[in-house]
Amino acid sequence: MEIDEEYIDKVKDLIEQKDAEAVKAMLADLHPADIAELCNDLELEEARLVYRLLDNETAADVLVGMDEDMRKELLDVLPSETIAKRFVDYMDTDDAVDLMRDLDEDKQEEVLSHIEDIEQAGDIVDLLKYDEDTAGGLMGTEMVTVNENWSMPECLKEMRMQAEQLDEIYYVYVIDDDERLQGVFPLKKMITSPSVSKVKHVMKKDPISVHVDTPIDEVVQTIEKYDLVAVPVIDSIGRLVGQITVDDVMDEVREQSERDYQLASGLSQDVETNDNVMRQTTARLPWLLIGMLGGIGNSMILGNFDATFAAHPEMALYIPLIGGTGGNVGTQSSAIIVQGLANSSLDAKDTFKQIAKEAVVASINATIISLLVYIYNFIRFGATATVTYSVSISLFAVVMFASIFGTLVPMTLEKLKVDPAIATGPFISITNDIIGMMLYMGITVLLA
Repeated sequence: MEIDEEYIDKVKDLIEQKDAEAVKAMLADLHPADIAELCNDLELEEARLVYRLLDNETAADVLVGMDEDMRKELLDVLPSETIAKRFVDYMDTDDAVDLMRDLDEDKQEEVLSHIEDIEQAGDIVDLLKYDEDTAGGLMGTEMVTVNENWSMPECLKEMRMQAEQLDEIYYVYVIDDDERLQGVFPLKKMITSPSVSKVKHVMKKDPISVHVDTPIDEVVQTIEKYDLVAVPVIDSIGRLVGQITVDDVMDEVREQSERDYQLASGLSQDVETNDNVMRQTTARLPWLLIGMLGGIGNSMILGNFDATFAAHPEMALYIPLIGGTGGNVGTQSSAIIVQGLANSSLDAKDTFKQIAKEAVVASINATIISLLVYIYNFIRFGATATVTYSVSISLFAVVMFASIFGTLVPMTLEKLKVDPAIATGPFISITNDIIGMMLYMGITVLLA
């Protein structure tokens, strides 16, 4: 069902009328993801009333799907015991850990003390120790495991018992007596193999896996490369400690894409359309101030060439062309590099090789652009005019510089372990604008 504005207004009216039964009836046929979307558009107290009308499993699923800021607001006003018994007890460990990270340390301890399942509480504590940007911080511990020495009847019996505790079964993992990952058990073998066969004789050996310290972006690449729906996670001695499912990865990919897009757009922090004015202002202002300083720097450069403009006033016509072309070329180059680094088709160790390749591409583009501008100025101002030569030569130099600079910066940032997406934003445009003006004015003075 589509949650449109009319539907949201109707729910709000019913809440205002305190007609709980009518609200409950409207929620009855909704998927938890749709209820989460609805709660994102409600006031905090309205959302709390909706939660009171949901059963525990649905409430837990809705909380997982909610907007992060709205979820934090809700968790701040809920008692620790309610969070533990109404939400965490009904969540997979990876979702529970995500929820716990939204709480301060004191409230985390309070929630953990109210969790009835000691084993689940222990798993959550263990997972909280991992960096949230690694496989260990993303994985869940719910999975089906079998011992390599079990026979088919033993295996089937154990799988049935474990499956009762799970919502989904992606793979069945095979471990040895020391809980080290040995393989994956194909379900087809359960049907086709003789009952006397041991699991280790029919399992698929050497499965694709990731380490607990593997960065999330590498986990994403592994799942994509090998077309997996889940990937097992092992510790430093090869013991199976969890698995990461494709739905968890998709959430991370979306969040990472949003962060990169906002960085490239000149936003210094993560913001949403429904964030308050102060948060949106503080996210936008830093790069705007830097851009303002860049503009002042440009005006100071141009102010030193009053005599040049007096002698050749037509030079002023091409300032936007020089600045705009440099910014566009730099952004194009850096965007290609950032994309290559993100999908691992490019390695930061190949910096000089990539710069050489970019220089060839840039020289072709620069030659074509410069030639077209030269022809235009030749027709308009004649062969002897300074502008005819200076603009074309400046454009060539600016395109070459912007291309190489746009390649070098993100690859350098990658080596320094800084998010290279910064390089596709205003930083490149401002720098290229200033350098472009310096080149333009310098070349003009030399040719005048």
